[in-house]
This record gives sequence, structure tokens and C-alpha cells, in this order.
Amino acid sequence: MANVETIVLGGGCFWCTEAVYLEVTGVVAVESGYSNGDQPRQPSYQDVCTGDTGYVEVVRLQFDPELISLREILEIFFVVHDPTTLNRQGNDVGTQYRSGIYYARDEQKQVAESVIAEMVASGVYRSPIVTEVTPLADYWPAEAYHQNYFANHPGQGYCAAVVAPKVQKFRKTFLQHVKS
Repeated sequence: MANVETIVLGGGCFWCTEAVYLEVTGVVAVESGYSNGDQPRQPSYQDVCTGDTGYVEVVRLQFDPELISLREILEIFFVVHDPTTLNRQGNDVGTQYRSGIYYARDEQKQVAESVIAEMVASGVYRSPIVTEVTPLADYWPAEAYHQNYFANHPGQGYCAAVVAPKVQKFRKTFLQHVKS
């Protein structure tokens, strides 16, 4: 694993996004966190939930590009969340739930913009894609109790009603990428 890449994605509640990517072949680490906010110190979940910090709930993915490409990572991303709703995913509303791709290198930006352009051209969504593609800034890991949340709390109401269907959608749509 000498050639591991990192990308940070905001797709609504980080519990959902984390649960999906933990099952993806080639993804070697997933961490829930916060990024691209306004305050110069590590925010708490309570801070971020106010919607006043500018931070977005994200997952930081480390992946082996010999097993899965960034393009494939992003194709999964655009299927398991709605990139057309500004500052909202289902009942989760606020700037902290915005759709975003936070890149570290210009090559990642180019891939993200290419994937978005192809989706727009294909007409797969009826509404415009509002996913922001911006440089990663101020990443902070979320509190320990948020890590592996779905795996640790599968029967919790939100997990059963919201997270589980997204994981099932991933498994059904991307069978070739499901870890065995």
C-alpha cells in the first residue's frame, strides 16, 4: 500500500457516507470528521450542528488507486447521496450537510469536475448538481463516538431508517466494489 491516496467527501450525515465506504474494496481507511469551516480551532459536533461554523460533516477516505480509482469513488458518492439539494440530505438540513468534494491535488479536482460534467451531460439528474469542489481546508476528526457509528449502532432509529437503505443501495448498484 505504498500508493495510498486521500480524498475528503461531504455527502450529508457522515454516518451514512462512512458506512458505505467502509464496505468498498480498495478503501483502506475511513474517518468521519469536519472540514472547510470558519473557526481556527477543532469544532465539536455541537458546534457544527448549529450551522454557524461553516464546517461540513465529511469522511476522509484513504484508498488504494490500484484497486479503485478516484473516478469510481466519486461514482459511488453521486449514487449514495443527492447532489442536487443545497445544504440538505433528506431531513438533515443546514450548511453542515452540504454536498462537497474537498481535494488535496489539482488532479483530484480535474477528476471531480470531469465526473460532474459527464453526469450533467447525461441528464441523470433533473435538477442542477450543487456539489462544491474546493480545496480541503481545516480537516478535524469527529469525536470517537461518531467513528464506525452504523456498525456500532445498526438498530438505532436513524441508522435503520436512513443509513441502512444507503448501504443497501451501494451493495445493489456496485456489487463489483463490495468487500468480500
